[in-house]
Amino acid sequence: MSSEPESPLGWHRMFGMLLMEFFEDSPYLVEIERDLSEQQQFMDVIIVRSRPGRMAVQLPDGMSGLNAHNLITFKSRHESLDTWAIKELIGHYVAYRKLVSKRNKLVPEDQFRMYAVCARFPQNLFGMVPWNERQAGVYDCLWGTDDIRVIVAGELPQEPQNAPLHLFSASSDLVGFGYGSFQQDHHSQSARRILALLHTTLDAEGFSMSFTKEDFEREYFKFMWPKLSPEEQKEALEDTPLATRLAGVTEEEVQKYFRKRAEDTPNSKGKPKRKKPR
Repeated sequence: MSSEPESPLGWHRMFGMLLMEFFEDSPYLVEIERDLSEQQQFMDVIIVRSRPGRMAVQLPDGMSGLNAHNLITFKSRHESLDTWAIKELIGHYVAYRKLVSKRNKLVPEDQFRMYAVCARFPQNLFGMVPWNERQAGVYDCLWGTDDIRVIVAGELPQEPQNAPLHLFSASSDLVGFGYGSFQQDHHSQSARRILALLHTTLDAEGFSMSFTKEDFEREYFKFMWPKLSPEEQKEALEDTPLATRLAGVTEEEVQKYFRKRAEDTPNSKGKPKRKKPR
């Protein structure tokens, strides 16, 4: 069976030119092949499998089925996941799929997955489209032929794997749990900096957390102390409140510290220092 002959102008252009002629002298303007990339569009997060291998850590609930390409839209406690957000996510998916595909050969659809992570349950959206609950805090939103995984951070169980998402929930208890659990499992300096920035932002907004500023400073102080030079340690001690420095420190630890300091002091084990002549 022979393929259909292509128009010299292309079928899409010919269709557009016909409409342009039809709408001549009307209140409507017809544009052909308009460049829609004039305004930059940004996808919140894209997680791409870059090499073979298995995850060393457990993924948050609802994300265990990651595909090769995973597009995530995120809505904070100040935003709502609504119909426009879903339409925008699907639009980003279409553009991204074209971007990563070879010309005239799209990457198979089953290599992609769309996620929506939100701080609160999207009540308005729930009443407008088919909705299936998979587990606590994890839902599938059916939008036409697309299946979008919705993860509500504020409904996820208090489990260590969910700590990264708890940090962005609207619950002070969950945020506090997220801080404690995330700090325990992630000890890199970059992770601490991100937590510090997040804590500062929440504190500036007046967000009340069960994990207090003093709790964070104490944990951060304990983590950073071994990495500081003697001069930096001295400066940190002078700038850090005494209560933060000593919170959680036992009497035995204090005595051990002073014994170690005495041993490291020159002449501490030798003869007493001679008094300088007057």
